[in-house]
Amino acid sequence: MSNAGTDVKIKLISSIIPVEGDVETYEMWLQGTFIEKAGTPYLRYDEVQEDKKIRTVVKLTGDQSYIMRSGDVSMRLPLNPAQKEHGRYESTYGEIPLVTKTHQLSFQKQDNSGQFKAQYDLIIGGSSVGNYTLEIHFTEVSL
Repeated sequence: MSNAGTDVKIKLISSIIPVEGDVETYEMWLQGTFIEKAGTPYLRYDEVQEDKKIRTVVKLTGDQSYIMRSGDVSMRLPLNPAQKEHGRYESTYGEIPLVTKTHQLSFQKQDNSGQFKAQYDLIIGGSSVGNYTLEIHFTEVSL
């Protein structure tokens, strides 16, 4: 696969079960790019949230992955079922250290599609703020 990657259509489903409050679920349809670098698959896409553009890169593996966001928001969120991982979130208000405790991580790739799923607790200041589930389904765009 070339460095340019393959254009893909992405369905992203994010569910949050906060420590206090009701379940929040978001579903988005996005355009993105599937890339392989040194045999490791990545998915790259742009989101617009509250008029802010955010570039997201997801390392797609079932053993150790991460979500990197850049632009108006900067975040590094490592996902590793074997151990807790330290990440960070930066905005115009400053930097917040994050910890993830990953319960589930999976990635399957078929000929022209794939699915990634992560379930993790997000810990800020030593306390869990909620349980997060991220599902990403992608399909190559036919020309």
